[in-house]
Amino acid sequence: MKHWTERIASDLTNWDVDQHVVASGTSISGSIHIGNSCDVFIANAVGKSLKKLGEDTKTIWIADDHDPLRKVPYPLPESYEKYLGIPYSQIPCPEGCCDNFVEHFQKPFLKTLPEFGIELETYSGFKMYHDGVYNDSIKKSLERAPRIREIFNQYRKHPLKSDWLPYNPICSECGRVNTTTAYDYQGDTVFYRCQCGHEGEMDIKSGAGKLTWRVEWAARWKIFGVTCEPFGKDHAASGGSYDVSKIISNEIFDYKAPYPVPYEWITLKGEAMSKSKGVFFTPGQWLEIGSPETLNYFLFRSKPLKHKDFDPGMPFLDFIDQYDRVERIFYDVEEAASEKEMEKLNKIYEVSQINSSDSMPFHASYRFLTVVRQITDDPDKIFQILERNSQLPADMECAEYGKLSADKKDDLDTRLVNVENWLEKFAPEFVKFKVQEKMPKVEINDKQKIFLLKVAEVLENRDYNSQELHDEMYTILKELGLKPQKAFQAIYKMIIGKKQGPRAASFVLSLDKDFVIKRFRNES
Repeated sequence: MKHWTERIASDLTNWDVDQHVVASGTSISGSIHIGNSCDVFIANAVGKSLKKLGEDTKTIWIADDHDPLRKVPYPLPESYEKYLGIPYSQIPCPEGCCDNFVEHFQKPFLKTLPEFGIELETYSGFKMYHDGVYNDSIKKSLERAPRIREIFNQYRKHPLKSDWLPYNPICSECGRVNTTTAYDYQGDTVFYRCQCGHEGEMDIKSGAGKLTWRVEWAARWKIFGVTCEPFGKDHAASGGSYDVSKIISNEIFDYKAPYPVPYEWITLKGEAMSKSKGVFFTPGQWLEIGSPETLNYFLFRSKPLKHKDFDPGMPFLDFIDQYDRVERIFYDVEEAASEKEMEKLNKIYEVSQINSSDSMPFHASYRFLTVVRQITDDPDKIFQILERNSQLPADMECAEYGKLSADKKDDLDTRLVNVENWLEKFAPEFVKFKVQEKMPKVEINDKQKIFLLKVAEVLENRDYNSQELHDEMYTILKELGLKPQKAFQAIYKMIIGKKQGPRAASFVLSLDKDFVIKRFRNES
């Protein structure tokens, strides 16, 4: 069974090229999030698959940093509206911490890529224009402008004007690029009008302008020898950017368009990600609460055009549970529901990994650690709690944190940091609690008091695992004619001063036994 990224790579091996170039690109219009960075993750995965097949391959990323600012991204002030229409490359850094607007938003993204094992060559659209990389393409586009107009008009309701040129100079008066219209050229000089009222001319060799998007896209396929490129589904719409650029690539630049990999947008809690509205989640934010492999798994567990929604709140715990199950199946610690499911999940897990390992990482339950971490931050005590609740792997030879191997200790420590960040930033209030050092001022009825006394008695008599204690609690509450909700409320009220909390049995076993017995007996 092949993963979809491997099938793409397999198809590409039939292309008669000396080297495969898998391209990705991102508009630097604000924070780069897990939605618009899909290009990079998919390109990296396809590139890795091609290399495994023995193909000479490189992966590139192009920053579309010469495009105009169309909306002020969050959290920039309204004062940045004065830069609307200005190329990103010409806008100052909003906080004065970087050389410009582009570096401010690009730097955090590029910094995270090594964490995901992504290696690629990076390029700047702004630099490419200023270095003359596009000059030949610009000249050819101007010369073939009549045919390019015809291609565009095939997909337009309102045809372009007869003097329209596929190039936008940057206005020397107002500095904007999306308000200019080039109407004529002589040699390397382009003549234009701007909506600000200015009329001017510019030399294409100055880099003070850019090809219109669909022509630029086709041009850079030829420039870099691109054979495959992922892109958002909007570009893949019928008559959209890819359809138009494909014709331009073939007819104007005499180049076969790359293998397309369109992907669906990622929504955030059901809402479309938007840089201007501040609705987004970045790869850097993901690394705060999860391992890089889990983001890979999120992206690669389904085909690229299947809808994906991300919620960093409670659904994230279900997601991590799912990832951990897939990991256990991969390492034969848990059985899959069927042979077919096993093959499918093993392939997804394999593609999601950054470094292969012969042994399964030591991942204590993320969900359980959200409880344990609120009880103590002492690694030794955390490890003891894991042991008492049967949360340690069956092959764990030691029952002490200090005796863990360096890699196992790192696995646990990393997940604990992720859990701490999740609790601080994304956990809903009902999940949060604090063990009360002194008896909280709460009210419980007589049946609840008897229930607690009996639970204290069974705890004093012997040691239990979580399932055994759970069963014992239900036996007691049934004898008392007490509803489970009321019984467990008594536990939570006495320990954390709230009506609800974590799973009762495992929660009780996570606490110091003497403390629990005294608290249930109302002695402390």
